[in-house]
Amino acid sequence: MPNDQEMTDRPDVATIDRREMIRRVGFLLGGMTFVGGTSLLTACEKGHRVVQAGDQVGQFSTADMNFLDEVAETILPATKTPGAKAAKVGPFMAVMITDCYDDKEQKIFRDGMKQLDDACKKANNVAFMQATPQQRTSLLEALDKEQKTYSDAVDAARRNKKPGDTATTTTAKKAQAQLPDQRKEGGLGSDVGAATAITADSPKHYFRMMKELSLLGYFTSEIGCTQAQRYAETPGKYDPCVPYKPGDKAWAPHA
Repeated sequence: MPNDQEMTDRPDVATIDRREMIRRVGFLLGGMTFVGGTSLLTACEKGHRVVQAGDQVGQFSTADMNFLDEVAETILPATKTPGAKAAKVGPFMAVMITDCYDDKEQKIFRDGMKQLDDACKKANNVAFMQATPQQRTSLLEALDKEQKTYSDAVDAARRNKKPGDTATTTTAKKAQAQLPDQRKEGGLGSDVGAATAITADSPKHYFRMMKELSLLGYFTSEIGCTQAQRYAETPGKYDPCVPYKPGDKAWAPHA
């Protein structure tokens, strides 16, 4: 068995740890595959691109990244530990979308930012950036329920798809029927499968992208690893049984 120094010198250790983090975040999201696939893994293995204040990332302006920071902060607010905004998750999301997502996915995400803002104006008569924390939370909770129902319908269609079959499955039709009526009337997720049958080829819901990147960005950041989780820079001996008390933080993987 290799010793600790040999394990440290192995070039694939970082790759395994980051893949494990993506797997864990995927588990939190219900076990679904991340948008970006192997490109996302490659980007994580290279590390985070540093975005300086005032920088533009691809098509994302400073205002866009501030908007994404507030979306992520609503998903992962500051409590006893700093939230997503302190971990600069907004710039992280902009980098990942720009570097790892294809043109179609980038358009869905960027259009989704406008849809989210429009939905906030419709529900609260204010833009998302001017909304109260409670208004933001209520909106994102509604979007999260919508993306979950939509994603379940797409997943059902993919599981039941036969070679050459483009028809919507019975299971997907049932799931689609549960989507809120406003989706077909220009509501929260109006351009994501709106008024059309959900099939195995339907695109990812934009809020799904925002949520998964918020979680990934936060839990692979220094704050996420060292404050939201327990972190040991140099792990010690293998211990198969460690006492656990309710409320103990999870251990962070090693970057």
